[in-house]
Amino acid sequence: MQSMNISLPEPLKQFVDGQIAQGRYSSASEYMRELIRADEKRKAEEQLEAKLLEGLNSPESELGPTEWINLRKEALALLESRRAQR
Repeated sequence: MQSMNISLPEPLKQFVDGQIAQGRYSSASEYMRELIRADEKRKAEEQLEAKLLEGLNSPESELGPTEWINLRKEALALLESRRAQR
């Protein structure tokens, strides 16, 4: 595993330390990994939604809004299961 050093202003460092003290995370590294995973998930969801909307707005689309919502749910579930396997 690679290491990375980051600099935080004192208020942010205190916040991270507080998260660790509350037992939510075992270390600052674990906290940062969780933040990065959440950001990855958010970006993937945004990309998926943009592609689904693009398809929905395409004149070639034969699927209605309900079908796209169901496809989005299925795709997000697949994405989650792949991330859980990591």
